Amino acid sequence: MRIIFLLIFLSCAGLIGYALYLQRVEGLLPCPLCVAQRIAYWCVGLTALFAFLHNPPKITRRVYGSLMLIFALLGAIIAGRHAWLIRYPESFECGISPEEAFLNALPIAEWWPGMFEANGDCSDVSWQLLSLTIPDWSLAAFLLLISATIFLLLTKRS
Repeated sequence: MRIIFLLIFLSCAGLIGYALYLQRVEGLLPCPLCVAQRIAYWCVGLTALFAFLHNPPKITRRVYGSLMLIFALLGAIIAGRHAWLIRYPESFECGISPEEAFLNALPIAEWWPGMFEANGDCSDVSWQLLSLTIPDWSLAAFLLLISATIFLLLTKRS
């Protein structure tokens, strides 16, 4: 089971690394929903790292798994909402929104603005792969993380 925690951590680290690549090299500014997804990846990844390092017994493994499941579900909800907003941009204006002001006021945005400062437009579609946008791929990644976490929670092996 420990290896699955490590793989989840490495997956989240890779996804965050790619988000930073898109931001710094490709020039895509993260919007408030992108930043919220980054926070969810951080929460899932760090929980998985702690679980890997701790090598918990069965009951504690379930606590770690439950936390990871909650964070991944929240991330999936945010990514799904973001994907919906891209398809229906007239339903929501995300330019200077209360979400942006809230996220930019968080201590982590001041501590590491390159990672957590939201400056982009949620309905902007300037990157696609196989006709899927970043939130679409993020939703798929969160669904995979949810599947891996459910596997961890349901398995009886230690």
